[in-house]
Amino acid sequence: MANKVVKFGGSSLADAAQFRKVAAIIHAEDARRYVVPSAPGKRNSADTKVTDMLYACHELAQRGQDFSQDLNRIHSRYQGIIDDLGLAFSLDDAFARIAADLKQGASRDYAASRGEYLNGMLLANYLGYAFLDAAEVIRFDQNGAFQLDETIALLRQRLSGMDRVVLPGFYGATADGHVRTFSRGGSDVTGSILARAVKADIYENWTDVSGFLIADPRVVNDPKVISTITYEELRELSYMGATVLHEDAIFPVRTAGIPINIRNTNCPDAPGTMIVSDDNDEVSGYTITGIAGKKGFCAINMQKAMMNSELGFCRKVLGVLEDNGVNFEHMPSGIDTLSIIISEADMEGKEQQVLSQIRKAVNPDHIEVEHGIALLAVVGRGMRRTRGTAARIFAALAHARINIKMIDQGSSELNVIVGISESDFAEATRRIYDMFINSVE
Repeated sequence: MANKVVKFGGSSLADAAQFRKVAAIIHAEDARRYVVPSAPGKRNSADTKVTDMLYACHELAQRGQDFSQDLNRIHSRYQGIIDDLGLAFSLDDAFARIAADLKQGASRDYAASRGEYLNGMLLANYLGYAFLDAAEVIRFDQNGAFQLDETIALLRQRLSGMDRVVLPGFYGATADGHVRTFSRGGSDVTGSILARAVKADIYENWTDVSGFLIADPRVVNDPKVISTITYEELRELSYMGATVLHEDAIFPVRTAGIPINIRNTNCPDAPGTMIVSDDNDEVSGYTITGIAGKKGFCAINMQKAMMNSELGFCRKVLGVLEDNGVNFEHMPSGIDTLSIIISEADMEGKEQQVLSQIRKAVNPDHIEVEHGIALLAVVGRGMRRTRGTAARIFAALAHARINIKMIDQGSSELNVIVGISESDFAEATRRIYDMFINSVE
């Protein structure tokens, strides 16, 4: 029997109207047998996500303050969905347990996980599916590290003989029952794990957009949807700021060769974006697949005569960063120059200490920190077979009088990353989009 895992994000389950859309999507295909829900998201821009409301309850509980009104507001949110759907179903006992657990010092992870837990029970009742608590099958070790092999074994054991199941996303538990969560957006990861466990034909990830967009719609007006993207391209774009899918959700299905389809709950007829294996030969009509980037970087720039002949120079510099717990993003260099691109957040409170230790380690002729840098990545497997791609990127920026501070291209020819001033970030994105997308329309 064909089977699909379908995951629905918080905006897809924000109220009863969205629940009805989700049910219609699930019942439209018999293969949609395994469902992973998030907690209810925002109903409008002024609303608050249920997960954030639960965090607030936990903070009050930790301070020994009364959180009953806050928890009652969450209860009312769920009860409103239940009443609107006309269900003979109650979450009263579940909320009573949550209240008691919070009073007894339940963890922050436990509090946050209850949004998915409650929504999972509610959705299972509405669909007529079985409910499986993720704490029973998604396994973490005592240090909070996810245990993939043990989880897959547990899932396959528990799902044996179960035909249609709702498994809440975002959380699991240690072997002794302590609830642990993935990072925010972790329901994507749960869906990917479940897809691997049941050897799904496809993992559908339903959200509030019709797939991945070639560029950020907050920067580029009405960007095109990416029809097909490889796992490798997705990894590059996700790392550089594209946030439709939690980047950790790629790995469980990537190794199993299971495609992911990003779909829009509010526009179910749209084909969305298909995420496929890295050896897939299907290429879009454009040279590039996507543009993504992030602000908030700085560069440590240093110069030293005969740097290239000084054995261990880079190792000593990187040793200083490691000793201070600082990661680096890129390290472009010349014969007598070296620049290291670092997140501003990693350098916060450490800048002078890092510079002082680099001076002691390698005695540069000159060293400075340049702040306000943005990184912009142009990604696409079509770049491998198209000459002059990098030249077109640089031409687009040059015509806009945007200065390039750093250039980095991997040996895979899958992406080109440029460092620019944060003030040029939006304009650079638009110019590159125009060069590769609008110019071929």
